[in-house]
Amino acid sequence: MSAYEVISLIRNGHLSPKEAVEVSINRIEKVDEKINALPIHCFERAINLANSIDLKKEKENPKSLMGLPIAVKDYNDVGGVITTFGSKIFINNLPQFSDATVSKLERNGANPIAKSNVPEWAGGHTFNPVFGVTRNPFDKTKTVGGSSGGSAAALASGQVWLATGNDLGGSLRTPAAFNNVVGLRPSPGVVPRGTRLQPFDTLWVEGPMARSVKDVSLMLDAGSGYSPSDPLSFDQDAKSFVDKLNDYKLPARISYSEDLGIVPMSKEITEVSNKAIKKLNHIGIEVSEKIPNFLNVLKSFRTLRGVLLATMLDDLIIEHRNEILKDIIENAEVGHNVSNQEIIDAEKTRKSLAIEMQVFFKDNDFLICPSTSVAPFNIEKPFVTEIDGQQCETYIDWFAITFALTMTGCPVVSLPCGLNKDGLPVGIQVLGKPRQEAKLLSFCSQLEKLFDVGKNVPLEI
Repeated sequence: MSAYEVISLIRNGHLSPKEAVEVSINRIEKVDEKINALPIHCFERAINLANSIDLKKEKENPKSLMGLPIAVKDYNDVGGVITTFGSKIFINNLPQFSDATVSKLERNGANPIAKSNVPEWAGGHTFNPVFGVTRNPFDKTKTVGGSSGGSAAALASGQVWLATGNDLGGSLRTPAAFNNVVGLRPSPGVVPRGTRLQPFDTLWVEGPMARSVKDVSLMLDAGSGYSPSDPLSFDQDAKSFVDKLNDYKLPARISYSEDLGIVPMSKEITEVSNKAIKKLNHIGIEVSEKIPNFLNVLKSFRTLRGVLLATMLDDLIIEHRNEILKDIIENAEVGHNVSNQEIIDAEKTRKSLAIEMQVFFKDNDFLICPSTSVAPFNIEKPFVTEIDGQQCETYIDWFAITFALTMTGCPVVSLPCGLNKDGLPVGIQVLGKPRQEAKLLSFCSQLEKLFDVGKNVPLEI
């Protein structure tokens, strides 16, 4: 069932929150040992909360998730549950309170049942020295992507109905594509963030993940809004994102690019995404090839990402340098080593891209491109070094197609669009206007029906 269906059953008295929790626990115990998506359990906490929930009060809140169990990424704090960040340094880190992202969801009826696996600190492949590797439910020899890989795999394997993710350079969108689920990278400020993050940074955002656009909209209703912890956060319109799904007509014109003119792409991904986009012609949408100029965007993102990671991890690296991955240290050192001119150039590039986007949206409603440059790869590989024979310059270049869009500041949905010849999921990114999440989700719900990728939960793993 969808999250929307289960919540409706609870609202109507046909299912109790405790029964929903028990169903989720049973599924986790049945399948997770095979894929390792949810290594941290808080079952007792979830059962206690389910038993104590005031259903009458929750029914008065139209945004309430009614005690629905969710998975929370292990970069986010849940009160009374360990947060490790995938690092042995934090193996005993027990936060007393949930962070702003989780608190907002909990106040709207979410019930965290487990923490989802992550790469150590950051990365595109979900493996860490604390809990090991997470395996793809569609092929257990393949990666789930990262860093929200555990959340995506938990959804794809039917262990939970909703899961949190976050996204700097594609950490939510890549796993969504690799696991055939839906993920939303919202505009900065839509979903509040905790104090671990730089308060005025706009590159890293928190966002919802689910198995359908409607369920993502449902979770966005429960997770968006103002929080004192996040100065960029703001309250939403009274009308819910779910209710707005049918408010918008199909766009007259969108633009599609296989590679944004700047990234290498594998032929198999291009073939699947091209086939999906051709279907738009059947419903009267004009597909253009005109796109904004992404020149210098990748270099600028690497510069700004390095500064952000250095700011976040600087003190930790000083104290625990020998216990942190070399790749993460090198990424943080980028922030120390960039020149003033490189930072200035990066910000100038970001400004130019913002102006390009304004011009683009005068003639186009949405920009679409693939979610990944490659299909899920073998779990033995920490990252992709080449794409169809073309060498990658850095260890993050294989997901450049996502971090290029990060630089726009626009909301982006990663949406399943088909399977490759090996039966592995392929996704597309759909980018909309800033703070126009409702219109973006409405369009994606229509694309979801058009692509008709079928059931995305492999029941037998």
